[in-house]
Amino acid sequence: MEVMDFGILSIIPPIIAIALALITKEVITSLLVGVVSGALIFSAYNPIGTLETTFGVMTEKMSGNASMILFLALLGSLVAVVTLAGGSEAYGKWASSKIKTKRGASLATAGLGMLIFIDDYFNCLTVGTVMRPVTDKNGISRAKLAYLIDSTAAPICIIAPVSSWAASVISTIGETGATADPLAMFMSSIPFNFYALLTIASVIFFCFSSKEIGPMGNPDLITTSINEEADVTREFEVSQKGTVLDLVIPIVSLIIFTIGFMLYTGGYFNGGMSLAAAFGNTNVNMSLVYGVFLGLLVAFAMYIPRKLVTLSGFMSGVTVGIKSMVPAISILILAWSIGGICGSDYLNTGGFIGRLMETNDISFAMLPAIVFIVAGFLAFATGTAWGTFGILVPILVPIIVNLGQVEMMPIMLGAIFSGSVFGDHCSPISDTTILSSAGAGCKHIIHVSTQIPYAASVAVASFVGFLVGGYTNNVFISLAVAFAALAAVIAVMLKVTNKQKV
Repeated sequence: MEVMDFGILSIIPPIIAIALALITKEVITSLLVGVVSGALIFSAYNPIGTLETTFGVMTEKMSGNASMILFLALLGSLVAVVTLAGGSEAYGKWASSKIKTKRGASLATAGLGMLIFIDDYFNCLTVGTVMRPVTDKNGISRAKLAYLIDSTAAPICIIAPVSSWAASVISTIGETGATADPLAMFMSSIPFNFYALLTIASVIFFCFSSKEIGPMGNPDLITTSINEEADVTREFEVSQKGTVLDLVIPIVSLIIFTIGFMLYTGGYFNGGMSLAAAFGNTNVNMSLVYGVFLGLLVAFAMYIPRKLVTLSGFMSGVTVGIKSMVPAISILILAWSIGGICGSDYLNTGGFIGRLMETNDISFAMLPAIVFIVAGFLAFATGTAWGTFGILVPILVPIIVNLGQVEMMPIMLGAIFSGSVFGDHCSPISDTTILSSAGAGCKHIIHVSTQIPYAASVAVASFVGFLVGGYTNNVFISLAVAFAALAAVIAVMLKVTNKQKV
């Protein structure tokens, strides 16, 4: 298919979707309007063409992501039956006896998020399922839980050499032909990935601190941020005979089976392949489906013989669990669709932004900071960090090589990855943001609005780091300056928040 040039019109759909979402607080309608507006532009304002393009993109994205939809449905089922069997309640009681402070619950949540670094989807939903009872018992709002989940998902995955994110990035770098060792080039970018590193530091600070910035400090969030649609306990009676193991064993089984199938689908058990290569070659989505299905079978084998739930109750729980995931699945389908309509086969939004970067005469020392902003805007507008990697890495890596500035490659890649994660982190149409909301049982738009002050604070400090790094190309100096800037920005944000409360 010939790529058409829609120019500045190509950025209208994401702008419409994001603006409407922030104004109306209604995400599904906003995304749908964004998709339709993109289809209208692509079809040259032909009504029939608009209809065909809209549902053509949706069908394409649903079929291409069918395994992820299936995984979400099965995970919702697993969460529901674990809850109905009393596993979640038992775990909540046990954890409450061990973790009795907000600080402890926050740190435990962040620690688990950092531990599950293989995939961000897996991270968001697993951490939310396991830690939600604990944070609820300790008075932590669902919005804060969603922030902790989101901030230890993508930022961890992008600096973990063995993860689905790293595999995508390494593959993209390798396709440019700029290096014979794309893994080493990726590793060299990790110290320059300021946004990821500063986000982790920020999470740790706010876990220890009792203070919040922006609307996160509103005490009403304890009740207003809860997504009641995800509460499966309202329709069925929860067993009082469940134990902690009734939660732990199915979740651990899910993790073990998923990792095993990631290695299997990556070809590790065929021999002659390293662990890193297998994770880089794996089919993450299908591995997640296999893992959660077997986890559901483990739950079935544990609960039915002990009569924690009846067979009909188990199957009713499966149905309720699927229903609880419908809002998240609906938002994801529309988010994928708007990403599709902005893709190279349609409006080519990324190509337009990439050409703007190529044709403007910019000082090379300023380029890392500018790339960070552009990557952030592109990921925010399209809702995908992976798409942003795929657009900017092939554009910028050859430019850096041709200009003879290969020594700047680590900071340039760090700027691309940092900006991509920042935009993805706070975009209301990002799949990771959506899944963090779903995992926490938090209203999606509340998660977005409460997280933005934290993400923006880290982004400002990261921008300062890239400014310094562009001129010095010294990771120690630029990282130290970035951390100092983060401390200053957080101090200012805390003062502003306190003044607003008075």
